[in-house]
Formats: sequence, structure tokens, C-alpha cells
Amino acid sequence: MTSRGAASNPRNRFERLTFEQEAWSGEDPSPDTEFLRDHTRSLIAYNESPDVGFDASVNPYRGCEHGCVYCFARPNHEYLGFSAGLDFESRILVKDDAPRLLREELSHRRWTPKPIALSGVTDPYQPIERRLRLTRGCLEVLAEFRNPALIITKSDLVMRDADLLASMAAWNGIAAFLSVTTLDADLGRRLEPRAAPPARRLAAIAKLAASDVPVGVLAAPMIPGLTDHELPAILQAAGASGAAFAGYIPLRLPHGVGDLFGEWLTLHAPGRKSKVLSRIRSIRGGALNDPNFVGRMRGEGPWAAEMRDLFELGRRRAGLAASPPRLETAHFRVPGSAQGTLFE
Repeated sequence: MTSRGAASNPRNRFERLTFEQEAWSGEDPSPDTEFLRDHTRSLIAYNESPDVGFDASVNPYRGCEHGCVYCFARPNHEYLGFSAGLDFESRILVKDDAPRLLREELSHRRWTPKPIALSGVTDPYQPIERRLRLTRGCLEVLAEFRNPALIITKSDLVMRDADLLASMAAWNGIAAFLSVTTLDADLGRRLEPRAAPPARRLAAIAKLAASDVPVGVLAAPMIPGLTDHELPAILQAAGASGAAFAGYIPLRLPHGVGDLFGEWLTLHAPGRKSKVLSRIRSIRGGALNDPNFVGRMRGEGPWAAEMRDLFELGRRRAGLAASPPRLETAHFRVPGSAQGTLFE
């Protein structure tokens, strides 16, 4: 089994000095995972992006053990002084005060109830969550305040919290997306080495649907020339498992992620490398990434249009809605406060 997604630790684009390891000596180059305490004093992050579907998010972890080689969040690790490569998946920052900080921010008079995404950057259900339960703790706070949440994950660990999510669904306070990149288990192991296999993600969809939790599939990222042909099958499998809605996002490779993904292609799919990179450039204006709002989520040109048509046809055939249900903020309350529900 592949233990890491990235094969190297490229230079941090903000650092003038860099450390270069000598050529591989035959020993396992995969580093052990290290967990570091994040001393952040605030938890809720905000964005003004018109194309992500939410403007508030909570990330209990920075960096991600799943190790998805293509992850758009990898460059964020460079702001911490680390590399976007192996560091991103092996040096994980943990916000162990996350539930407490969330409680404080929701209690503040400046807070306006709105859906909060878990997570906006890295996966809230990565493996360490089994032990630390920080995502569970944040969801318990959100449920207590009756503040709605949106979950995006590649992990079947979300099934652990089906009871809590079902209680939030009773007041339209939750929606969950399971991200599925491929149905090919072998390809998935190489692309996303520590994420749940595709079959387990589909099982998570089934479990949440059976618990009356609004759940959908996010076919993301779709990799042109590698996984995009699977889009109809992914939507059909998700619909058959109980998904009610669907979305998709074509691959984008910001900053150094392009080099990491190119390195991955050389190691795991050398015969497809030229085709895949050419297709990515064809939907990204000749580059490997388009940072512009809206376009970055859909791409441009004939191949992007073909992917969009393939998604729409597959979505309709699978009986999936184009968006999750509207989340309700009218039930928000500050526990123990005399104000009760916000709109009472």
C-alpha cells in the first residue's frame, strides 16, 4: 500500500533557504506523522469567494493525513513554514481548543447565524479525528446553538456521528457531501493513499441517508484524461447508495501542486502524463491553475464544456438534485441566554 501521496518535499515558495535530502538510500523515505499544537486564538474563518457556497468555515486541523496528491490546500502549509509536499500530509497542526473557541465565537453578540462548513480547507474526518474527536466536539457545539453546518469529507468516519447529524437534520441544520474522485480502488490508493476507499465512502452515503441526514456526492476533483470518464458512474453509484444531490469540480493545481502532481504522474501513470497535463491546461487557459472566481470551479473551453454536459446528464439520470437543501438559521439560540431563539 502506498503510504504517501507526495513523493518529495519541494521548496517553500516563501523561504530563501531550503534543505535538500541526499538521493534515496534504499530506506523508506516516508516520514512518520507528527502532530503539532496549533495555538490559534480564533476558529471561524471567513472568505468572500462567490463560488464556494459558504463564507464561514471551521478547520480543526491544518494539513491532512489523507495525503491526496492533488489537494488544492497543500500550498496553505507554506504559510506555516512547511512544504506543500510531504510536510502537508505528515506534519499536522491540531486545534485542540476548537470546540471551546467555537462556543465563544457563537456566543458573541457580533455573530450572525449562518452555515459553517466543516472544513473549508482540510478534511474534518482525517484519521486522527478517531482519537481526538475535535470535529465531533465542534458539531456538538453547533447542535447546541442550533447553528447549521455543511460537511465535506472523503472519510467514512462521518458515519460515527450519524446520530448527531440526524438530530441536526430535524431542524434543517445539516447537509453532508462525500467527495468521490474515482471508483477504482487501486487508483484511489495511489491518488489518496490514506483516505477511505470508494466503497466505504458509498457506504457512508448509505448510512447517512438511512439516518435521514441530507447527503450528496461531490465528484471532485475530476481529473481530465484520468478520472473524468468515471463521472456518470460515480453519480449513478452515489444515487443508488442514497445520495440526494451532487456537485463536481475539475482539477486545479495551484502553485507547487502542479509539480507534485507531475511527479506523481511520472511515478504512477507515465503513459498518461502528457495527455493529462495537456487536458488540464486546455481547461485552465493554458496553465495548470486558474485562480479566478467561478471559472476555477468549472474550467473553460471544449473539454470543460464536455465535462459539464457529462455531469448534467449523469446527474439527471441518477435522479440527483443540483444543490443541497437550504440550511435553516432561524432556530439559532445562545444556550443559557435570556434571548432564547434569535427570532423569537
